[in-house]
Amino acid sequence: MRKKHCFIALFILAIFLPPVFYPLDACAATTFIKNGAINYQAEFNSYDDIKAIATLKPGINRLLDYSQAYSIDYPSHMNIDASLSQVKTSLWDDKTCIEIYRDDFSQTVHTAAAYQYYSNQFLNNRKDHQIQENRSITIAGVKAHLLRWQRSKLSRVAGDKNYYMSVEIPRNSKEVYTILIKSSSPVESFLPLVKSFTFIDNNGYSKINTRFKKKDKAWNEETKAFYEQYFGPDASLQWGIFENSAPANMDYLNKLEENLNYKFNFLVLYKTFDTPFPLEELQKAYDEQKYVELTLQTMWYNRDNSSVTYDILNGHYDYFFEDYAEKARQFGHPILFRLNNEMNGDWCVYSSYYSSKDSELFKEVWRYIYNIFQHKQVDNVIWVWNPHDLSFPGFMWNYYLNYFPGEEYVDIIGLTGYNTGTYHKGEIWRGFRQIYDPLYEEYCRYFDYPFMISEFACSSVGGNKALWIEEMFAQMGKYDRIKVAIWFNGVDFDLVGRAARKYRLDESPTIIEAFQKGLPSYKPDPKVNKTQQ
Repeated sequence: MRKKHCFIALFILAIFLPPVFYPLDACAATTFIKNGAINYQAEFNSYDDIKAIATLKPGINRLLDYSQAYSIDYPSHMNIDASLSQVKTSLWDDKTCIEIYRDDFSQTVHTAAAYQYYSNQFLNNRKDHQIQENRSITIAGVKAHLLRWQRSKLSRVAGDKNYYMSVEIPRNSKEVYTILIKSSSPVESFLPLVKSFTFIDNNGYSKINTRFKKKDKAWNEETKAFYEQYFGPDASLQWGIFENSAPANMDYLNKLEENLNYKFNFLVLYKTFDTPFPLEELQKAYDEQKYVELTLQTMWYNRDNSSVTYDILNGHYDYFFEDYAEKARQFGHPILFRLNNEMNGDWCVYSSYYSSKDSELFKEVWRYIYNIFQHKQVDNVIWVWNPHDLSFPGFMWNYYLNYFPGEEYVDIIGLTGYNTGTYHKGEIWRGFRQIYDPLYEEYCRYFDYPFMISEFACSSVGGNKALWIEEMFAQMGKYDRIKVAIWFNGVDFDLVGRAARKYRLDESPTIIEAFQKGLPSYKPDPKVNKTQQ
């Protein structure tokens, strides 16, 4: 009789959910998840993020995800994380993590078939990825794709989950679900779980059910003062610039600043494994009363980088990071340390696009390097986490929040959105507000952190760059949580060396004039660089 009552409760849940879900006399074995939190009362409205958990038999539960329109059976001892429900729902225990994604391409050029192909391009690296199974399988009455593979254990990752299974299940030509299983032991036993997947009717509204809050840090006194001056709640917007010659040679930048009648407080340095810690450059910038956003990308130029993420987590670069940390501590002054920016872009070798669709490995690298700095007692480094505003590929397993390493590991959230212009096929001209209004609003919902635009610019190909800059200056001050904005004063070249995206602010007298008119509204505080005084 008890089992019958459970079935009736679940049937009523499915039928009566929209628009309001009234209390049910459900059995004790049925619980609910409302907007990411356990809820024992079946009371919802159509805007809630709704899931139900039912006990099917000893040791097996059923998850009914009404917001994402599927159900799946899973071992009852596993935990459920619905904090990123709009992106994924995770089931996990000490040995295994199961991530369930839903992608809807109805408003895009993508298809379920193209998704399957592009999602698994990491297998081009057969050195690190060994395929055990690659076949079609029928799930929920449709032809799905099952892939099973493994890689070697990573020595620096406790309980490394190096066995994988992914299943792409198309609901139609534009909608596809992915079950991604990661485990520290072979995953063959999870096939019944995969086969239990079923489509159900959609009810409710999936959401991001979390908000990330900055943690206090034990910085040295100068770094504390710097952070408060430039990133505290009362800090006014300051501008920075990437100029390729600076700070090694300041001659060109000094002339540019004189022409603009503006002193930039912040510079950007891009570094890779090819060069050691840039101690002399940081010191030269500091002597010029400028601070550096040091961007380290864990890669080599003109080398095969396919194994870099795995090599880092096997300890092969410990000497490099230990030296980096030691030299940073030796410098002693504030450093904005931007590690592996734009990780949700397939042009970055540290993206999960290259490492089993497993964004956890990016986070492991971040935390691993962070902990080396902590061990070296570095107290002058401010950690900047900086996705791209658009994910490439635009798939849920590559969604930027998957890459957030944790509240204690991040001090500033970086924003990056370029108007790339229309040089390349498929590119569109994007206005400043078109980029930053939705980006700023979204980040304000998810992050209780100060922001900086870590790099951005407008191309001159495809529209009126001067008007874009005019809009930028008119709107920038409305984003009160953006404390620093850094213009990328460079050029992107195409494959044959032609200037494709011209981002320079000194490109023409008209562009110079646009900056001359706009910058006076953002004159540096007269107490500029008071931390150095």
